Amino acid sequence: MAPTPDPTHSSVGGGAKKDEASVKVPSKDPKKKDDKKDDDLSEEDLELKQNLELYVERVQDPNPELQRAALESMRQEIRASTSSMTSVPKPLKFLRPHYGTLKAFHQTMSDSDLKKYLSDILSVLALTMSAEGERESLSYRLIGTEGDIGSWGHEYVRNLAGEIAHEYTKRQSEEASIDDLMELVQQIVAFHMKHNAETEAVDLLMDVEDLDLLLEHVDKTNFKRTCNYLTSAAKYLPGPDDMLVLDISYMIYMKFEEYPNALQIALFLDNTQYVKQVFTSCADLLRKKQFCYMIARHGITFELDDEMVADEDDREALQDIVNNTKLSEGYLTLARDIEVMEAKTPEDIYKAHLLDGRASSGASVDSARQNLAATFVNAFVNAGFGQDKLMTVPSDSTTGSSGNWLFKNKEHGKISAAASLGMIQLWDVEAGLAQLDKYFHSNDNPILSGALLGVGIVNCGIKSDCDPALALLGDYIDKEDSSVRIGAIMGLGIAYAGSQNDQIRSKLSPILNDAKAPLDVIAFASLSLGMIYVGSCNEEVAQSIIFALMDRSEAELGDALTRFLPLGLGLLYLGKQESVEATAEVSKTFNEKIRKYCDMTLLSCAYAGTGNVLKVQDLLAQCGEHLEKGDIHQGPAVLGLAMVAMSEELGVDMEIRSLERMLQYGEQNIRRAVPLALGLLCISNPKVTVMDTLSRLSHDTDSEVAMAAIISLGLIGAGTNNARLAGMLRNLSSYYYKDASLLFCVRIAQGLVHMGKGLLTLTPFHSERFLLSPTALAGIVTLLHACLDMKPIILGKYHYVLYFLVLAMQPRMMLTVDKDLKPLSVPVRVGQAVDVVGQAGRPKTITGFQTHSTPVLLAAGERAELATDKYIPLSPILEGFIILEENPDYREE
Repeated sequence: MAPTPDPTHSSVGGGAKKDEASVKVPSKDPKKKDDKKDDDLSEEDLELKQNLELYVERVQDPNPELQRAALESMRQEIRASTSSMTSVPKPLKFLRPHYGTLKAFHQTMSDSDLKKYLSDILSVLALTMSAEGERESLSYRLIGTEGDIGSWGHEYVRNLAGEIAHEYTKRQSEEASIDDLMELVQQIVAFHMKHNAETEAVDLLMDVEDLDLLLEHVDKTNFKRTCNYLTSAAKYLPGPDDMLVLDISYMIYMKFEEYPNALQIALFLDNTQYVKQVFTSCADLLRKKQFCYMIARHGITFELDDEMVADEDDREALQDIVNNTKLSEGYLTLARDIEVMEAKTPEDIYKAHLLDGRASSGASVDSARQNLAATFVNAFVNAGFGQDKLMTVPSDSTTGSSGNWLFKNKEHGKISAAASLGMIQLWDVEAGLAQLDKYFHSNDNPILSGALLGVGIVNCGIKSDCDPALALLGDYIDKEDSSVRIGAIMGLGIAYAGSQNDQIRSKLSPILNDAKAPLDVIAFASLSLGMIYVGSCNEEVAQSIIFALMDRSEAELGDALTRFLPLGLGLLYLGKQESVEATAEVSKTFNEKIRKYCDMTLLSCAYAGTGNVLKVQDLLAQCGEHLEKGDIHQGPAVLGLAMVAMSEELGVDMEIRSLERMLQYGEQNIRRAVPLALGLLCISNPKVTVMDTLSRLSHDTDSEVAMAAIISLGLIGAGTNNARLAGMLRNLSSYYYKDASLLFCVRIAQGLVHMGKGLLTLTPFHSERFLLSPTALAGIVTLLHACLDMKPIILGKYHYVLYFLVLAMQPRMMLTVDKDLKPLSVPVRVGQAVDVVGQAGRPKTITGFQTHSTPVLLAAGERAELATDKYIPLSPILEGFIILEENPDYREE
């Protein structure tokens, strides 16, 4: 039977084309061309070409024996050559002209083993020859033999995987059966997993929506790389796929007993069942201690029960770690090691002597505003050190200066001054309460209010069975004086952030719906409830805040403090995505003055840290409108952009570019929010480009923009001691020496840059930027919302809103401890973190490192690794407290 020639592949066809291009022959005669082309081939190639042509003829021979022999030989040739795919293999090149012939012959064959054999070969040939989108390679594969696909080489398998993904989508839309495809997928995944191509296996399984298959195919050698790829891909997947991918990686980590990573994913998913499962699955007590350190760093309230830790004494010890009681001790160990224990004064930070004459001479005036600034600078710089030179000086000395400093502040200034004592004693509850005790007997309401707030600050992030903060503050919530009430309410909000404590709810909820309560008390009550129930989607709290919003009169809605009500509502849904939708619907019924503001705030909080591209576009659309002066909802929309996009580096860079555009084209109210958004995107991470933008804006003609930019300069450098920023702020302080409010902002920024003498950070992300602490983000976002309207809040009498930052303050340290949790000094390498996801081999995870001995400081984007084999860390992420156990295989050199 003569083969029907295929018009698209005449016998001179495809294979000759490439060679003709290289040999330009003027002759028109095709025969001569062929001779010329054959001359170019080496002898082996010529022999191969003739053999293959012979096989093609033999395949069409009526004798099945000859057919079988020819197919076998053809198969041998192809297999031998497809092992490496740097260029198109010779046999495929020479068989190109015959592809059509073989295809036509295949259709005429009766079903037999030989037909399957030929299908296999056609499937491989289709790799280079089939038309785009035909998926011939796959269709021939499906009717071919069931054999091992890996033997045809890697490129063939990859090509098949790509075709399967398309075919799967098509069949899903037609609702056809996909069983034959899934069998092939099984083979391909097994092949990829054996050959270090985990990423490709994962991609294929995502395409065919069957990630559960991974669990069967991962083994000890490749599970880390697989999970690494899964967790980093999760950031770029739309919901609910992202959660599914993390679920699978959690299961894989649990399967191989890689508990610290499993715990991280459980915390990311905010899944308490998973966290419990990690504790119950792991038997080693030391490891459990390490888990407790991880939970404490994440800042969630977590109660251990007897299932998780059987022994009661052990359970108490572990609960102590979860409650963060060791934080102050570790932080002071770090401070002693770096030798920064000595208290600093605001003058040490301002360094006024470095400036030229005019600015420093004007500063001798003892204004209340300047003293207030000094109070904050002093509080931020000496945060957590337990000593300073303004507040904690022993009062029995001749000057009695502790009392004096308090009275150098005006009425509401005393609130911040007294509360600053709480900041200085940060995390050290016993010493802090002892110091604050003397102010509780004061008849001066602002001092009492500050003391109450100070109690809240000391207890920030530290939990205790006896609940000292609730015991001390609970009685003051319903006092007459509104400043005392606010002190108590805000103190509770800070001390119990994220704890979902129902006792406090029953105390604070009635205030929201109390017709007689002043607006500021209601605003702070709403904020504190938002903090305590952050990310909990608690219906009852949401109801109370919604009713409080509906009860506000027209005049009150115009008040700057009213913006804390929608924010309190938003914090309930922080990072919880779709859960916000019901509440967002209700918010559409509010008074139009606040409706859009509420909408933007809810949207931005709910999608904070998710990197959701669609929400970014929604918010951008809101920012693009040119509106009247009175509209205030674009401020939270701009902040929302930063909140949503801050989850991964790529998003941050894209967002910074969008914000540049907004500065050029946006209206005034957008320009005022842009610096704050930049401050959030690069918090405690002074990127040079952002620093320059903010420096430019800090001289803006609009003082609101300038103030926001100056505060943001403080935020991006928070706790870094960045010398360039410190210089910029010094120059600004001389530039604005006549403008009290701008100078106040400069001072605050200076305090932030030198926060904790450079040992603290404000970034809400930890564990190599994987986990986002909800309480930390809540504190920062609250401050930024307050900065949207500086004059009445921060420059008015509510400057103590600045203390909400304490929720985000964490030591940026890595402290190694031994099995008895005593500090242990070991050499570590600290360098820039490198993203090694999906890279071949075992690439280095850090670059440009220096070797130090612990405890060490980690700057933004840095990573540490042990420089010795003597110890094994119990957690792969070296941040915060790390327990080391001795390596049994270690031999001294």
